[in-house]
Amino acid sequence: MHRPSHPSPTIVLVHGAFTDASSWAEVIALLRNDGRTVLAPANPLRDLAQDAAWIRSVVQGIDVPVVLVGHDYGGAVITQAATDTDNVVALCYVAAFGLDTGECVLDVVNRFAPAPGAGAIVTADLPARTSGRPERGIHLREDLFPQAYAADLPPLVTEVLAVTQRPIACDALTGRSGRPAWTSTPSWYAIATADRILNPTAQRFMAQRMAAAEHVLDGSHAVLMSQPDAVVAMILEAAEQSRCL
Repeated sequence: MHRPSHPSPTIVLVHGAFTDASSWAEVIALLRNDGRTVLAPANPLRDLAQDAAWIRSVVQGIDVPVVLVGHDYGGAVITQAATDTDNVVALCYVAAFGLDTGECVLDVVNRFAPAPGAGAIVTADLPARTSGRPERGIHLREDLFPQAYAADLPPLVTEVLAVTQRPIACDALTGRSGRPAWTSTPSWYAIATADRILNPTAQRFMAQRMAAAEHVLDGSHAVLMSQPDAVVAMILEAAEQSRCL
């Protein structure tokens, strides 16, 4: 018996700290080759509530179902962005933060043993948006970026990533999550077992807490760039299953 299905969803990719939407380049190419519609909006990396509101506005402007995908801090953003929307049909986390109610990124980080890459983190002032107090943000030391963030990528790639990285505001790391969308939206999680930024044990904890379908990948925090085929396979699985719900 033929089961009715929804239209093919648009894939919205949300990047995390220390990078920009170009981190999804290989994933985008593979999804487009599969005939998928893809968007990868810029994530401001300044404030969880505001960043989520921006991504939510992007999602609400799409008139078909949406699969929201987040990497790193982008996971915290999609968890909030998918609330109060009626077209997000699946959430995909790639070595990402799936926060619970009242939780912040640092709560998760501090709950587990420090990741080996923690020593590469540097705190500095960010360009001020107003005349008030300067904002503080974090980035990774350029000389330690390859081993901390992307040990499984070629040196020429990591050198570019290191000098083009985007810092994330400390306020984004302490912003408290509201009701998480994963409580009512089917979720998938790609665990990066060689991650030196986000402890893989923390990733497993979050994946199990949200009852996500787990994909275990032997990759660094930059697994979306080092193993785009595996990440795309998870996204397509979520997209196809959502069409039959």
